[in-house]
Amino acid sequence: MTTATRIEHDLLGEREVPADAYWGIHSLRALENFPITGKTIGTYPDLVRALALVKLAAAQANLELGELDGDRHAAIAAACQEIAGGGLRDQFVVDVIQGGAGTSTNMNANEVIANRALEIMGRKKGDYAALHPINHVNMSQSTNDVYPTALRVAACFGIQGLLAAMAELREAFEDKSDEFRGILKIGRTQLQDAVPMTLGQEFSTYAVMLGEDEARLREAISLVREINLGATAIGTGINTDVGYARLAIRHLSALTGLPLEPAPNMIEATQDTGAFVQLSGVLKRVAAKLSKTCNDLRLLSSGPQGGLNEIHLPERAAGSSIMPGKVNPIIPEVVNQIAFEVIGNDVTITMASEAGQLQLNAFEPIIGHSLFKSVEHLTAGCQTLARHCIKGITANRALLAERVQKSAGLATALNPHIGYENATRVALEALKSGRGVAELVLEMGLLDRATLESILRPEVLTAPRRRD
Repeated sequence: MTTATRIEHDLLGEREVPADAYWGIHSLRALENFPITGKTIGTYPDLVRALALVKLAAAQANLELGELDGDRHAAIAAACQEIAGGGLRDQFVVDVIQGGAGTSTNMNANEVIANRALEIMGRKKGDYAALHPINHVNMSQSTNDVYPTALRVAACFGIQGLLAAMAELREAFEDKSDEFRGILKIGRTQLQDAVPMTLGQEFSTYAVMLGEDEARLREAISLVREINLGATAIGTGINTDVGYARLAIRHLSALTGLPLEPAPNMIEATQDTGAFVQLSGVLKRVAAKLSKTCNDLRLLSSGPQGGLNEIHLPERAAGSSIMPGKVNPIIPEVVNQIAFEVIGNDVTITMASEAGQLQLNAFEPIIGHSLFKSVEHLTAGCQTLARHCIKGITANRALLAERVQKSAGLATALNPHIGYENATRVALEALKSGRGVAELVLEMGLLDRATLESILRPEVLTAPRRRD
């Protein structure tokens, strides 16, 4: 049984393309040339949406400038709006990793938009005499301004989702901080007992770290909103009207809802990928701090008999095929692994940025792929951690109270009242005997009970206070 085809041609010759495909000969060659990941650009909805909106903005600018007629504009616009709304995503078939600085991605978009526009005009796919992928859909454009612009717009879309996920996680930590604010525990430095704090204070630090990173992400994404649409091949704007770049960027800003700005120097912007390096570095920062937080959660919940066992994580799955009753901290573990990946992606983005030469960086496909993976996986990780772990954490209140009473670290709070040498003597005896610090202070006659109880109040132990 044979599949119906149509004939298309490019500078290398003619090829048969499936008759029902919206993509064409350039996409076909990319399918053959780049069987790399098995992951297509269609798997990144933000990128497909961004490509469609870039093409729509270009068509609107060309219409205003009298470069594109009304009928072709209407068909292209309708096709772009359909794709931006989620349609025809399965037709974006080229691999995300590709040679050619993103040309195959741009051509895939041009062909899908052109063939859908031809259908809207009542014509057959491949009837490029009526509406052409390059002459009309790609008018006033080059891959070298379309592709970087689409990557930046898609990154902005993705970061919006990541910021929402981080806010959800931060709020979950804030809720736990409020819930645990009156629970005393022993803090630790270098994994050794230190001085008292509250479990609420411990959880509040995780919320603060996330809030700081939300602010850093907003700063980094402001650099990404500077785009080179209208730069064409190398940034000189060849083959465009003098007013095209301004119009196209104005339309794209309105279509995306993003405050996009033209790069001050289009030649510089066409070759420079520093904004992606900056953004990736902030994502690495987010990943590193999330991973540290998850390390803490695993330590605090370790045991139950042989570990710290200060908090209980929600039980999500059986932990062993051989050890009955074992439950593992699988949610923090998966977030740790996301962090490792993001840190590796940052290395890839850094190397790809460094590898640019002269007026273009040919390696933006791997930059985009790595960046989108980091954003998507961090977003899912924050949501998973908030919903399946943090919201269900409970405190081992009895054990925490017992450890505070017996901890030699409690003696630190007594330094101003009984002196360092007496406090050291109490701490050593507590460690040796396993008895509580308060009990030993009273036994040694170093303080009376009322004074001791006043000193050991939670609000005194866990915060600075005015000395009388």
